[in-house]
Amino acid sequence: MRTNLGLHSDLAIPPGEYLAEVIDELGMSQVDVARRMGRPVQTINEIIKGHKAITPDTALQLEQVTGVPAALWTGLEEEYRLILARQQEHAQLAEEAEVVDPALYRAMAKLGWVKHVRDKLERVRELWKFFGVASLHNLPEVTTYSPAFRLSTVAVASPYALAAWLRQGALEAREIAVTPYDADRLKSVLSGLRALTLETPEVFLPRARTMLAQCGVALILLPHLPKTYAHGATFWLTPSKAVVQMSIRGRWADIFWFSLFHELAHVLLHSKRHIFIEGKGGEDPEWRTQEDEANLFAGDVLIPPAPYRAFTAPGVFTAGAIRQFAAQRGIAPGVVVGRLQHDGFIERDHVNGLRERYQWVDACT
Repeated sequence: MRTNLGLHSDLAIPPGEYLAEVIDELGMSQVDVARRMGRPVQTINEIIKGHKAITPDTALQLEQVTGVPAALWTGLEEEYRLILARQQEHAQLAEEAEVVDPALYRAMAKLGWVKHVRDKLERVRELWKFFGVASLHNLPEVTTYSPAFRLSTVAVASPYALAAWLRQGALEAREIAVTPYDADRLKSVLSGLRALTLETPEVFLPRARTMLAQCGVALILLPHLPKTYAHGATFWLTPSKAVVQMSIRGRWADIFWFSLFHELAHVLLHSKRHIFIEGKGGEDPEWRTQEDEANLFAGDVLIPPAPYRAFTAPGVFTAGAIRQFAAQRGIAPGVVVGRLQHDGFIERDHVNGLRERYQWVDACT
């Protein structure tokens, strides 16, 4: 009864059935076998029914009593348990396949995060591998992904989409070499980062990545997935390596820069134990306080309060006035327009031509 290692059956046959055949051919009863082995009759009966496994010591005793090699008994037991495990896994795959959003999977596959597969069960396997989990149901309990599921109760965002977005960011951040985190150095480069608002993405992205890496921050730029609705996120891979992850949703330059400084505020001001997803936190008081602090920080770094008050006091917001003020501050005019629109000084469509929209396909290459 040697098995072919290159093939496997999906029919789970307990080795006890073979044991029953052997002892019958030998003219023994279960009682005889139990007495010869020094085991309870119930144990032999449970082995025959497949309720109890044949352990190595039991296999050795069966070898002495039946003459069938112990290795065969253990091999049959191993194959039986493996088939049972496959059946259980198949049932689990089928159940979890109902959780998988086909549109989300296709978006992930298009980006190369997972393989292009049509079979629903294989998609679940791919997602297990991608997330590094044994079940998609475990995702809410994994520290890295739990905020996405917790926040989904108060937002329309898909927790699985947010978790996938965070996971890909973490995977890419692992490959980025950074120096150990230095808060003072990070503060010192903020003005240099602000000046990059005047550059094109092809110029500012590599510079920003280098500047932040030298402070212990990995800058990741990823496309948003369906139903993520996130502009940015901040988390720590290690106590000395922060990750600022930016989405390319919307493409507005001023929103990108505000979000970047918002996330850097979380790095500088808030706990390393938390994972911050911009715009996701509902009415939680602690989250609201930290978001308000990050918003204030981002606004003040981009446009310091005193010059901003002096500029807005006269109420003259022509394109020429905005360009002049932006030039004085060394920032892009669109950043000023975005701030004025947000604060209600001008209508949403006023001088909107000064706002830029990045070509993210080029920026990401």
